[in-house]
Amino acid sequence: MSAAHHVPDILSPEFAANPYQAYAVMREKEPLLWHEATKSYIISRYEDVERVFKDKKAEFTTDNYDWQLEPVHGKTILQLSGREHAVRRALVAPAFRGSDLQQKFLPVIERNSRELIDAFRHTGSADIVNDYATRFPVNVIADMLGLSKADHARFHGWYTAVIAFLGNLSGDPEVAAAGERTRVEFAEYMLPIIRERRDTPGDDLLSSLCAAEVDGVRMSDEDIKAFCSLLLAAGGETTDKAIAGILANLLSHPDQLAAVRADRSLIPAAFAETLRYTPPVQMIMRQSATEVEVTGGTIPAGATVTCLIGAANRDERRYRDPDRFDIFRDDLTTTSAFSAAADHLAFALGRHFCVGALLAKAEVEVGLNQLLDAMPDLRLADGHQLVEHGVFTRGPKTLPVRFTPVTA
Repeated sequence: MSAAHHVPDILSPEFAANPYQAYAVMREKEPLLWHEATKSYIISRYEDVERVFKDKKAEFTTDNYDWQLEPVHGKTILQLSGREHAVRRALVAPAFRGSDLQQKFLPVIERNSRELIDAFRHTGSADIVNDYATRFPVNVIADMLGLSKADHARFHGWYTAVIAFLGNLSGDPEVAAAGERTRVEFAEYMLPIIRERRDTPGDDLLSSLCAAEVDGVRMSDEDIKAFCSLLLAAGGETTDKAIAGILANLLSHPDQLAAVRADRSLIPAAFAETLRYTPPVQMIMRQSATEVEVTGGTIPAGATVTCLIGAANRDERRYRDPDRFDIFRDDLTTTSAFSAAADHLAFALGRHFCVGALLAKAEVEVGLNQLLDAMPDLRLADGHQLVEHGVFTRGPKTLPVRFTPVTA
């Protein structure tokens, strides 16, 4: 990576320690940057990343997922395009919005959150990351799919290995091998359950996926297995870091925490601002279908394009005072923040907008409400410094808090 403007390499410890400083230099001095180690063109300005995600001129594809995702998930919906993608998305989307989400899965979300909080609500202390955030979304997804609670520890192990594979920008062979083993192990686990659920369906998401049909098309066992793998990894990692991130941001801004505690209708705004300010997924890759002009130069056809969400979401050309966390900002629209019309980029945009955005919103709203109820004087543990970790995905590794136990 060019050192002309003192931009640390995205694989360096300096970058990992504080990417936001590097992002600012990239946006200003090198908005298009060739990165030799990952063989990709890096873009960092909001207008360029937004253009790639919306892709109104069919200039970009998800062909990069053939090598980025398929080794760990199998062929997923994210790799499809055109009608094939539209039909597959129509098969899975109903479970993540509207009546299914509210009636079938909101009770699952509430129950799983409550069970985790019950384990520490009387103790006066907790680590929000390890005791709650890393467990909650994976437990919810497993329950939604109708999978055994006894296997939740295995799901945690699998999704950790998959996320490590996706973030393996340096090409560590052991991390790659562990991710590929996970694909085999997950298939051996899921395929018999999928076949059983086809024969004896229940009232769960997996049964719904087995039965779903659009225009005469149904999902194959392999389609369903790959989607469940993607759901566990993407839905686990992103919501895990979103919950830790929203609490870390609020704890760092006590006046805004007090406002949210007093008015819980502010939670969606706090979540939207967290997605902008500290997005759990910091970068997403696409592949150029044609030669494309962007700010700073030309991307050739067939190139990998690394879109820096964390940089674009703090672009001063789009947001006022972008390095300030402010749940009351008027240049971020909360009402559309969890739809394809969002004006932050944390869920991507366009036809590949995150299908689980409303599920994540429901989990964060339920989780934060229940945590604030259980910990009315929530505060950071004495002496703890809030530190984010990660480059591909990013968030606190630990978030120790203290509170006065609520007695029944």
